[in-house]
Amino acid sequence: MSAPSLATAPPALRAPGAEAGGQLVDRYGRQARDLRLSITDKCNLRCTYCMPAQGLEWLKNEQLLSLEELVRLARIGVERLGIERIRITGGEPLLRRDLEQLVAALAQLRTHAGIKPDLALTTNGLGLDRRAAQLRSAGLDRVNVSLDSVDASVYATTTRRDRFADALRGIQTAAMVGLNPIKVNAVAMADTIEQVAPSLLDKSLREGWQLRFIEHMPLGAQAWSRQAIVSAQRILDIFAANGFELTELGRPDRRPAQLWQVAPTATRPGGTVGIIASITRPFCDDCDRTRLTAAAIAELGIQVGTSLFAVIKATAITLEAR
Repeated sequence: MSAPSLATAPPALRAPGAEAGGQLVDRYGRQARDLRLSITDKCNLRCTYCMPAQGLEWLKNEQLLSLEELVRLARIGVERLGIERIRITGGEPLLRRDLEQLVAALAQLRTHAGIKPDLALTTNGLGLDRRAAQLRSAGLDRVNVSLDSVDASVYATTTRRDRFADALRGIQTAAMVGLNPIKVNAVAMADTIEQVAPSLLDKSLREGWQLRFIEHMPLGAQAWSRQAIVSAQRILDIFAANGFELTELGRPDRRPAQLWQVAPTATRPGGTVGIIASITRPFCDDCDRTRLTAAAIAELGIQVGTSLFAVIKATAITLEAR
């Protein structure tokens, strides 16, 4: 029996009839341009909306893709399948010691048009102050930082870790070395949103951050209920009640976030704010994201994923693979 290859992957990864060297198009006609590359499942926070206080059972090192395997898959995506943007995620990607080497290798890739893919890092910011300059030098373009509150006590309660100062220092250092624009992601939680939304938006506008609130997504039957959703409309109502004047801008470039322009005032600069309303305003019909999980499962949207782990481990995947 011959070894498996990417060419034999089912339709969740390759659309029926898709040509090698063409585009990654799913069965609904959506072309993938954005690759979310998870490089670890480990995290050094224990956010209440993400995991239990005791944490989770992490993957063993041998169950993760190596640096070389991550680069091979990314190269296929960028050079052959039309991927234009790569976001390195986790878990917490800063927990991988070879992150700078990975970024440097990804920065050498070129799209069909001969352009370096846009490289972003999604992180909680812990330890970013020590590595931001090296990551920038390696070729990282920008960072998205999870920051659920600018109140240290609320942050500690949400993350179950007293690390707000460390996260803030990471964001400030990233901005200083040029990893801009800084995007700040916050999960909208029912018990804190009234306090968090106005203070976090005010801080973001003053610092020049691009704030994105995220509707709480279901992570499992025991972790989520529809009653816990803070809708996009409720967030907008809270902004309006606190004196923020918003003008809708839509969803530029089919990105997940719907944007609003925030008018400046005499005491505060203007800017933009976004809401990723996956529950109340879903955008599945034009989503262009593909995810590769830390366990090497390729996912298009919310479809059942396709495991690539055996394929990668059993074959030498090169640009000549068919």
